[in-house]
Amino acid sequence: MPRKKPTAFHASAHSPADGDANRIRLLMKLRNSGIHDTEVLSAIENTPRELFVEDAFRDHAWDDTALPIASGQTISQPTVVAWMTWALELDPRMRVLEIGTGSGYQAAILSKLARRVYTIERHRDLLGQAEERFKKLGITNIVTKRGDGTKGWKEAAPFERIIVTAAAGEVPAALLDQLAPNGIMVVPVGNSVADQILLRIRKDENGRIATQHLMNVRFVPLVEENK
Repeated sequence: MPRKKPTAFHASAHSPADGDANRIRLLMKLRNSGIHDTEVLSAIENTPRELFVEDAFRDHAWDDTALPIASGQTISQPTVVAWMTWALELDPRMRVLEIGTGSGYQAAILSKLARRVYTIERHRDLLGQAEERFKKLGITNIVTKRGDGTKGWKEAAPFERIIVTAAAGEVPAALLDQLAPNGIMVVPVGNSVADQILLRIRKDENGRIATQHLMNVRFVPLVEENK
């Protein structure tokens, strides 16, 4: 089924506690930054970011900033999450491949907008923690795998959408191969933090590729496991 026509955005109806005030403030900041897709905003509003951050940073869960998590990784800045999610142009029929589960926050948001999310993480401890969060939230349309994200998930391909949450030196060829015709991939590319650019890649029905630069970003590197 196609996505519903966007309706007017409403702030959270929760009680005016500090956490809810911070949530509302973040949602308004996202809207003011140009995110007007109400389904994306709703998915972010209804995904409790405080469950995906380390206890020491819980008071900052709804700040518009990246925060450290285990294994030297980060949970992305909400503005970047929102723009990457918007750039995928999702609808509820789609199967999405995510490279880099991390805390599970991005996958949880995608799960509200797509039919099924396949997510790969190379750090076993991070993946286990994310799986526990999905279970706690009652999310049943996320499939997880520990492995090398640069190789994608060949057994489940092709995917209508692919999102990469770590920066590659160049777009992995395996991911392009696993992107379905008329599909979209959103991926940060750059050899250093200073020169990373978020790309939106479209593959037409004949397999031709078109690339659009969206914004400058800062992500941890996408690491290829030793062969």
